[in-house]
Amino acid sequence: MQIVVDDLSGPQIAEFLDEHVQEMRSLTPPESKHALDLDALRRPEVTFWSVMDGDALVGCGAIKRLDTVHAELKSMRAAPARKRSGIASLLLNHILTEAERMGFTRLSLETGADEFFLPARRLYEKFGFAYCEPFAHYRPDPNSAFMTRTL
Repeated sequence: MQIVVDDLSGPQIAEFLDEHVQEMRSLTPPESKHALDLDALRRPEVTFWSVMDGDALVGCGAIKRLDTVHAELKSMRAAPARKRSGIASLLLNHILTEAERMGFTRLSLETGADEFFLPARRLYEKFGFAYCEPFAHYRPDPNSAFMTRTL
């Protein structure tokens, strides 16, 4: 598997992210959906990675710069057929290393609070993320869990 910076110009990643946004919309009330669309992920403050297994796109993730030392983890997703196969751990380890290399000292995230998101929360806990108060533009939300980690 290879992790590559993605410029988000290809149809494969556009479809992969559209499936992600549609899934989040099906699980979360509109006011609690924070998944970024393709245009928002193309902004200069976002670095986006795709995980490729040969020609197959099997995962993705991004960081969004919040300020000079704090970034937010965004758009973490493994292909449904490849969940629990180690892709998310591989990618998260890569993103943590890259975030630190970029000079960030803190990485935070928002994820869902219901049962569907429990595997994601466990993954983040395994990588040293701790629950925290809302950060950046977020407000308290019973559908959201907020986590952070010092790098």
